[in-house]
Amino acid sequence: MSVHIDIAGLRPERVAVVPSPLAELGMALHALSEPGHHPGLQGWVTGVTAGLDPHLADRMCEADFLWRTIFSDLFMPYAGIPGGALPGATLAEELDLLDKLTDEQFVDSALEFSCAMPYGVGPSPLVDAELGRRALELAAARGPQQEQFSKLLLSDPPRIRAWLRQFLQDCDEAFFGQTWSRLRHQLTADARHKTDLLHRKGLAEALTAVSPAVVLDEAAGEITVDKLTVGRTAARDGALLLVPTSLGWPHLSVLYRPGWLPVLHYPVGSPELAAPPSVQQLALRMTALSHPVRMRICRYVARSAYTTSELAQALDMTAPEISRHLGVLKKADLITTRRRGRYVQHQLDIAVVARLGSDFLEGILR
Repeated sequence: MSVHIDIAGLRPERVAVVPSPLAELGMALHALSEPGHHPGLQGWVTGVTAGLDPHLADRMCEADFLWRTIFSDLFMPYAGIPGGALPGATLAEELDLLDKLTDEQFVDSALEFSCAMPYGVGPSPLVDAELGRRALELAAARGPQQEQFSKLLLSDPPRIRAWLRQFLQDCDEAFFGQTWSRLRHQLTADARHKTDLLHRKGLAEALTAVSPAVVLDEAAGEITVDKLTVGRTAARDGALLLVPTSLGWPHLSVLYRPGWLPVLHYPVGSPELAAPPSVQQLALRMTALSHPVRMRICRYVARSAYTTSELAQALDMTAPEISRHLGVLKKADLITTRRRGRYVQHQLDIAVVARLGSDFLEGILR
């Protein structure tokens, strides 16, 4: 599972690395709605929430499905502008770009989260009555809030567009303007660094610096982003956009809406991103930990280093049986081994297991 971007014919000068205040506002709203996704922002979230006007806080809940899951493509309107556009230097400039999207583009993007409409299901629900009815059915299944929003969206797009623009402007005045003035210098510096890498060492080096989860296959003319989702797009008009975010870790997002410019929205400034596991490696680890015998082995080697024969004795199994289970755990990089004289000892990598989930770790340490 991954997202693929066809970059056949893409020239280096058509790759842009540019911060986006509107995308960062989208991520700020996401962090405020889902603080559990962003434990490193706890202080910022607490400070903003404490000072938030109650009326604005209520309005923030009216359409939070546009940014709670992650955030809607509406926060990157430049990707949908015919002929291409770059993010603006200010939020006001990007809100002007949002106004330039057609009603069909705006509605399609908003429906993605209000009623889980997937990319490329057909013509816009604004012009296809059957698809519009289907969108309302899906929205109703998600709750009355989404149903009401989707009805207004389909019946009166200008009203929703005006509401969203005013809401984003009010967020900027209430808290985001101050946040952006602090973050934009870091994001500009990162964009400058990635652009320099692109010019001096090429696209592959720049993408590796974005994230090890982003890989360029130059022979195939394709970028692969390792994610638990499936998608495919092409560099529209021979262009690709990279947008850094300071509030976004651990999210590495890809905009691959048909007809829109592909965008990689990547987090900066988090050491945890140094070596994220691949989806394949995550699957290996979850499979390795799902077996009851291997869970029992983890219980022992979490506390101390054990040899194969010691584990065989403790679990009343044969050494070859233990070796096979250890092999699965080793392949998933869940245990480390070290030689002490004639003995080889095995121990659980607590840091790796902790990243998978505290419930499992607490269970084997109980």
